[in-house]
Amino acid sequence: MLQLTQINKVFNEGTLDEKNALDSIHLTLDKGDFVTIIGSNGAGKSTMMNMISGVLTPDTGKVEIDGRNVTYMAEHRRAKYIGRVFQDPMAGTAPTMTIEENLAMAFARNKKRTLKLGVTKKRKSYFKEVLETLHLGLENRLSAKVGLLSGGERQALSLLMATFTDPDILLLDEHTAALDPSRAELITNITKEIVAEKKLTTLMVTHNMQQALDLGNRLIMMDKGQIILEVDEEEKKTLTIERLLSEFQRIRGEKMTSDRALLS
Repeated sequence: MLQLTQINKVFNEGTLDEKNALDSIHLTLDKGDFVTIIGSNGAGKSTMMNMISGVLTPDTGKVEIDGRNVTYMAEHRRAKYIGRVFQDPMAGTAPTMTIEENLAMAFARNKKRTLKLGVTKKRKSYFKEVLETLHLGLENRLSAKVGLLSGGERQALSLLMATFTDPDILLLDEHTAALDPSRAELITNITKEIVAEKKLTTLMVTHNMQQALDLGNRLIMMDKGQIILEVDEEEKKTLTIERLLSEFQRIRGEKMTSDRALLS
């Protein structure tokens, strides 16, 4: 479903600020895999997400989605295969448009553009139906401007919009990090429900190690632009934060008192 082959990316090459952002990345996700990604700041997590979504192009390597080579496909063309939710609740929605207008845009993402009205009576009924699954009462506020919603409500709406069209790949880039604990837990639970129900192939970046262990069937750890650890489904079931920290120290070959801070 997703195949990254020998992906390399260098920023500011040939300068004093040169950084090897991604170094020989190989990653394969089968259909329905839910992979959580942890790593310190600057490890390359978001860069890899940007490579998959088309924001960035690799210096070398290949990106394939469902057998299609999309390495040099423009971001807007690749969007019909990908759903993405960002850390900032303001990033995934249009604040001056209503809830139903935002949903209409998401609904049309992988469809041929026409001159028909975006919000029909039939479509409005469908929007209410799917909004009810969030249990936030948004189905009764279809005409409300999205800018008036709370951060948690907007992030829930962003998640729903990103998964509306059953994308080939769902990218979650620290999508609960900017929320207070209660809202973060709400979005985490909604994420679990939507991904499980739709059987979405998902990559989720998180700094919360417990969340990385609780969600998904696989886990990868990144450091200095490389994938330094891959954990399969069976091993993940028995993995603990302490073992994860120990493995990080072992792979790095050094004892660091700040490991917990780096990965959390």
